[in-house]
Amino acid sequence: MVPTKDMLDQIAKEEAELVLDQFIEEDAWELGYLMVEEAKKRQARIAIDIRRPGQIMFHAALAGATPDNDEWIRRKSNVVFRFGKASLAVGVSLALAETTIEQKSFVSPLEFSPHGGAFPIRVRGCGLVACATVSGLPQEEDHALVVACIRKFKERKTPR
Repeated sequence: MVPTKDMLDQIAKEEAELVLDQFIEEDAWELGYLMVEEAKKRQARIAIDIRRPGQIMFHAALAGATPDNDEWIRRKSNVVFRFGKASLAVGVSLALAETTIEQKSFVSPLEFSPHGGAFPIRVRGCGLVACATVSGLPQEEDHALVVACIRKFKERKTPR
């Protein structure tokens, strides 16, 4: 990955666009299932997770996923909840600043991984309520899969 300001701008647009009207427990299952179906189409060997702070709402490990993917999910989700941004945005910002998360924010890379694949789920009027995360693909592909599925989920939920 070659980090650029354009990447940051694109991620910021995605975050602004993908704000939902609500996100309840049943929505986590519906979004998670959508992510599983998309991963199967792509034959992606990944783990998928949707959580809010302190509670896993949906989790799936597809064929080929490993326990290491679950650990990456935990650390990438921590980034979203700590910084309020997509994990890829945090990683790109750090790379452009030529620093690390440990140097800039004094947090352990064993707890926080600023790599693509974790995306904030925001509800209009409420803010950040959950995080959807994928682990197992290259980080830009992890990010793209999550964004595509949240976009599709939002389109299904938006009244016409």
